[in-house]
Amino acid sequence: MDLRKQIQNQFAQLQPRRLTAGYSREAAVLMPIFEHEGESYFLLTRRTEEVSTHKGQIAFPGGMRHNGESLESTALRETFEEVGISPDRVEILGRFHDYKSITGHLVAPFAGYIQGKFAIVRQATEVAEVLRVPFAVFMDPGRMRTERMHRAGTMMDVYFYRYERHEIWGLTAHIIKDFFDAFRPGQTRYPESG
Repeated sequence: MDLRKQIQNQFAQLQPRRLTAGYSREAAVLMPIFEHEGESYFLLTRRTEEVSTHKGQIAFPGGMRHNGESLESTALRETFEEVGISPDRVEILGRFHDYKSITGHLVAPFAGYIQGKFAIVRQATEVAEVLRVPFAVFMDPGRMRTERMHRAGTMMDVYFYRYERHEIWGLTAHIIKDFFDAFRPGQTRYPESG
């Protein structure tokens, strides 16, 4: 079974966590997945120092929901605005767990598969760099560390992944860790989801 189908099937079995209260605004991110020369990747962005929040951090493309817009549409629109990948190039595989950001926003991640070659058109004021990070990075325990930190008024585990000269941490790393804990894409057997 190919990667796209594996992940799609796992989303069909997942009982995603949904937040119904306790957040100020709603946002969505796309977890862009693609394959190249037999390897699976996430497409991530490094934010510029000019953006209002999370300056210089590595993140999935995404942003705040507009009035009347579905969260899925938000993720696709923001991806197009930030990196130039058109919504018609992305196959949504499923919505993952909801998260609450450090800024008090609900964040809904959507896994999206990009078939074939694609071009990047970076939105220069928001995106300093676009990263193609192999799944193997996140499946290597030697590249991850956990720190206990005081965040948003509570003590919590904060995850960090090392990739080349970069450190992927915070909510993005938390989403990625949960994704690989739930799905183990590329393996033939999966842990129970839920």
